[in-house]
This record gives sequence, C-alpha cells and structure tokens, in this order.
Amino acid sequence: MATQTPTQRKAAAKRAAATRKQNSAKRSASATRSSAGRTSASASQTRRSAQSTAKQATRTAGRQADAAATRLGAVGRQAQRALFIQVGAAVTVGDKVRETARTLSHLDRVTKELDRFERRGTRALSRRQRSLTRRRRAVERDVKSAQRTVERQADGVRSDVRDLAEQIRELV
Repeated sequence: MATQTPTQRKAAAKRAAATRKQNSAKRSASATRSSAGRTSASASQTRRSAQSTAKQATRTAGRQADAAATRLGAVGRQAQRALFIQVGAAVTVGDKVRETARTLSHLDRVTKELDRFERRGTRALSRRQRSLTRRRRAVERDVKSAQRTVERQADGVRSDVRDLAEQIRELV
C-alpha cells in the first residue's frame, strides 16, 4: 500500500468520522422510531386502561346509587306500612261501630242478633258438655280397669295366703 500524505490521512479520517456519525445517526433514528412506537403503544394502552377504569368507576357509582335508592325505598315502604296498618285498624273499628249502631237501632235486628247469640251459646255449651261427658267416661273406664287389675292381684295374694296358711297347718 502506498503511503499517504497528511492531507490524505486527514481527508480519510474525516470521511471515516462522517461515516461513523452517519451510522450513529441511523442507529439513533431507528432507536428513536422504535422508542416512539413503544411509547405510542404504551400511551394507547394507558388510554384504554384509563377509559376502562372510568367506565368501571361509573358503573360502581351507579350501583352504589341504586343500592342507596333501594335502601331508602325499603325504609319508605316500612314507614308506609306502619301508616297503612294504623289507618286499616281505624277503618275496621269504624266499620264495626257503624255495624253495631245499625244493628242496635232497629228492634227486629236486635232480636235477631240476640237469637243468634242464644243459638251460638247453646251450641258452645252443648259441645263442651259432650266433651266433658266423653272425658268422664274415659276416666271411669280407666278407673274400672285399674280396679279390676287391683282385684285380680288381691285375689292372687289371698290365694297365696290361703295356700301358705294350709301349708303351715299341715306342718303344725
């Protein structure tokens, strides 16, 4: 190889430096484009994640509001029920008072009502009397059965005592 002059060496060094700079710039540009792509993908992912989180937060807030409304509705229904019970009881009492006043304001209705009470009382007493009669008969049967059992046992004891007395007489 031929020797180079200093000027040639400087020129060759400058070309080599320019090539190195150009290659470095290409690598840097490629890395920058790659990094930008990754950053863009990451930003897109972050945006989607943020949207998903926002949707979830909205759903959660809606559910919490719905739950609170349901609880409030339940409390309202309980209060309403308490009021309806009182009103219903008052209306029932009023109906009974009006019905009683209507019944007692006419002599034929009063007579009819008293006859009805009499029949009802007669039926109730008859039913009770039949029930007591059945119970009395059951107790009498139980007592007679127990009496027969005791008499049988007493007869057995008497017989045993007689046999024992005879055996004693024979021995004496």
